[in-house]
Amino acid sequence: MELAEEEQSNSSGPPIYVVSGGAGGVGELVARVAIAQFQGANVPVIIIPQVRQLDQLDQIIYQAATNKGLILHTMVDRTMRFALIRRARARNVVEIDLMGGVLARLTTVLGREPIGQPGLYVTRRSANFERLEAIEYTVDHDDGRRPDELKHAEMVLLGVSRVGKTPLSMYLAVLGWKVANIPLVKNIELPKELFEVDRRRVIGLTIDPEHIVARRRWRQRRMGIPLGETYTELEALSDEISESRRIFRRHGFAIVDLTDKPIEESADEVISLVTRWFKHASDEEDTLV
Repeated sequence: MELAEEEQSNSSGPPIYVVSGGAGGVGELVARVAIAQFQGANVPVIIIPQVRQLDQLDQIIYQAATNKGLILHTMVDRTMRFALIRRARARNVVEIDLMGGVLARLTTVLGREPIGQPGLYVTRRSANFERLEAIEYTVDHDDGRRPDELKHAEMVLLGVSRVGKTPLSMYLAVLGWKVANIPLVKNIELPKELFEVDRRRVIGLTIDPEHIVARRRWRQRRMGIPLGETYTELEALSDEISESRRIFRRHGFAIVDLTDKPIEESADEVISLVTRWFKHASDEEDTLV
């Protein structure tokens, strides 16, 4: 394990070694906030992350002892924490335990033991950021917007107006998927960028025409403006749905029928189709290797 080399020239204090089983961000923040309270102090802060093996501790403690530094640690693993404390004290190295007291108090308050697994906070925070990124992408690529960025979509939903593209897209986004949706409009060509997307990521949506009629009539009343006779005429809508199915089949897009399905079931079906396609392709590659 390589340790960072600290710059001690012009230093007015011993180095602080921030030792963590994860990324070390919490310990670094505490160290720098504390140092800021000492005006003019130039204290090196050395971050040593991913410390998860006992044999790593001796090298860390040796460097701290050699440089008369102190160790500030956020070890959640009980064995690693106690070993670090014991070995640091044996070498007369000052150690500051930021996590032990908090975990002990929470154990009493919550009535359960901590699992002691490093990196969980960063993993959860990363998952939240990814979900927010998916939602932002999906909002920005609703109703055919920004077709030049379709290559970044994990799913692309196609369908006629009022089939349910936007609500399904947003539900999938909350689950962490980057979704774009594109309307099928008579006499308007689909964007060329759509056909540059892996067709296994493209899902065609269909529904019973009577459902479309009800939704479009509600929309027309809500907007208070006429949208054309064919917009809410059942025969015309049946033709739209039939034509959309022909487009899906022509280009080899999978089809999901949303008729009388809750959004959760429809989302599961879309996810299953996309992931099954790619799992099948991955299995074939493994067989060929």
